[in-house]
Amino acid sequence: MLQSSSVLQAEADPANAIELSVLIPVHNEEENVTLMIERVADALKDFGKPWELVIIDDGSTDGTLANARKLLDRTDIDLRIIEFQRNFGQAAGLQAGFDAARGRLIATLDGDLQNDPYDIPRMIGVLEERDLHMLCGWRKSRQDGLFLRLIPSWIANRLIRRITGVHIHDYGCGLKLYRAEIIKQVRIMGGMHRFIPAWVASVVPSSRIGETVVNHHARQYGTSKYGISRTFRVILDLLAVLFFMRFHARPGHFFGMIGLSFGGVSALMFVWLGVVKFIFGEDIGTRPLFIVAVMLFIGAVQMITTGILAEMNLRNNNRGGAAPGYVIRTIFKRNA
Repeated sequence: MLQSSSVLQAEADPANAIELSVLIPVHNEEENVTLMIERVADALKDFGKPWELVIIDDGSTDGTLANARKLLDRTDIDLRIIEFQRNFGQAAGLQAGFDAARGRLIATLDGDLQNDPYDIPRMIGVLEERDLHMLCGWRKSRQDGLFLRLIPSWIANRLIRRITGVHIHDYGCGLKLYRAEIIKQVRIMGGMHRFIPAWVASVVPSSRIGETVVNHHARQYGTSKYGISRTFRVILDLLAVLFFMRFHARPGHFFGMIGLSFGGVSALMFVWLGVVKFIFGEDIGTRPLFIVAVMLFIGAVQMITTGILAEMNLRNNNRGGAAPGYVIRTIFKRNA
């Protein structure tokens, strides 16, 4: 049974006022998922307002889904489980959770027990007190390996802060809190979940994005889904983020600037070659400079026309809805 994001958005219309949605994407976390659900329930038992828990099973091939489904009958948890058709990645899992969330506030957690759900009530107080749209967790005392996790993360965070201008210490922390009306304006595609603060900064002032120190625990069960190779993917994704932050609404300017630069240099070369040909009487047909000038002129035409096509494509896409980026197989929830 396949369900698209339209189904999620239909369910997201609240029949009753839910204050908080807790979203946890999981992939092959069979030893952790039950403990995580129980910890969330214990952390929010005194919350005092309606809340829900949404588990997004991102194509797990172990017992993760089966273990989570065993808790569907618990009456103290408003639990829903979204099962993906296959593994689409953490970004798609988060987006499906955002689409499904019915709460006024949305909290996200990693499913490996390293984030602490007991931080959520305090984070809600900080968000409201500081009147923020988004609050990021900062794993100041991070319990991870130095060379494979901490140093690459430190480098990546510095790069992201410098390029995006959003000064968050820990972009990779899965524990974050959002106002639903803000995060639902953002679409998380590909591996862009690492840059959610930057995407949120595209719709609200960066001054409304804050951070607070949170607990972090060493992984006890299972294996990490990330390694040193993630650093290189982050750099490539960061270039894409930089492009989208500056040119997502006007891609023609990006390609046009390159095209005009190529064209300007090409024009100067042709002027000089004209002087050499008609004033000094020298042959220019076999000169490398002539070939370079022709190639730059062709490149300029290509860049400018690419910019025009990108602008046309952007406007055509804005007329229709974007694909959700994931396919749902089933949604499980407690029988009424």
